[in-house]
Order: sequence, then structure tokens, then C-alpha cells
Amino acid sequence: MGGWKVNGEIPKEVKKCVAIGFPHTSNWDFIWTVCTLHILQYPSKYLIKDAYFKNPISAWFFRLTGGIPVDRSKRNNLTGELKKMVEGPEPIYLLFSPEGTRKKVTKWKSGFYHIAMDCGLPIALGYLDYKKKQAGFLGMFEPTGNKEADFEAMIKMYDGIVPGNPENYSAMVNG
Repeated sequence: MGGWKVNGEIPKEVKKCVAIGFPHTSNWDFIWTVCTLHILQYPSKYLIKDAYFKNPISAWFFRLTGGIPVDRSKRNNLTGELKKMVEGPEPIYLLFSPEGTRKKVTKWKSGFYHIAMDCGLPIALGYLDYKKKQAGFLGMFEPTGNKEADFEAMIKMYDGIVPGNPENYSAMVNG
């Protein structure tokens, strides 16, 4: 699609995982990610602001593509709900952007890491390389519980990946 190629997959034996998409610097990242996941036929779910579910047409689209509405204005038991989904019988890949936004940040959010640790899941390292026009997965990462060292190890795997908007690239990832 659009000249992009899919490169790298989640191993077939992995039926449940946390998947991250990094770097996340452009609105186009969502489009290319949805297309890639559709091509690979992955059972994906992702968190998105509940505001996107106010319009019936956009709500339909986001539900179809695995969106889970989140009201960030109040506390909820989101981690518990995600854990229930993971503990269910169906295969599931929970998608996260470690930056939490398309803007430049100084550190990764750590929710994806805590969910992976709490649920005993590996982390699939998803990427979009705008220079090569490639989307896919760099590999699987088994978190050790040493978040700082794990974040450093993961970011090293992204060396050479070119984001859509390099000025928004977040080099600092210490959570």
C-alpha cells in the first residue's frame, strides 16, 4: 500500500503480547500501522481517547480496527481490564506508543512495560521506517523487570529507523 512494504513479523507461536510502535511522530503512523496489522491479520487492540468515539462513523472505524475508548479525565481500572482481556482464551496483541503522543517527549510512558510484566507477556517491537517505506516488527523482547536497562536495550534496537517527522523524535527513553 502506498509503496510501503511489510518487513518482520511476530512469531506464529506468540498468541498474546504487548506490541509497541516507535517512533510515533506523525498522524500517518496510525494509518500505516492499521494497514500493516490488517495485512498481517493480527488480533490487535489499542487505547485511544474516548473523544474519537463520539461520532458514530469514527466510532465504527476505531472499534473495527481494535480501538478501546479511554476517558483520561477520570481514574479507571484500565490495567485490570486489560489484564482480563489478556487472561481470556483469545489471542490478543495490545498495542502502545511508548511516547504516548506524536510530540517530542523526554521519556517513554511505562504503562506498556508494566502490563507486559504483570501479565508475563513479551514485547513485540513494531516500527515504521519512512526512509525505507517499511513497516513491521524488529523482533520480540522479554522484559527482565529492570525497566531502565530494558528501555535502553529496546531503544538500541531502533537504531537507523527514520521517523515521519524527525524533529519530533524522542531520543530520551528513560522511564
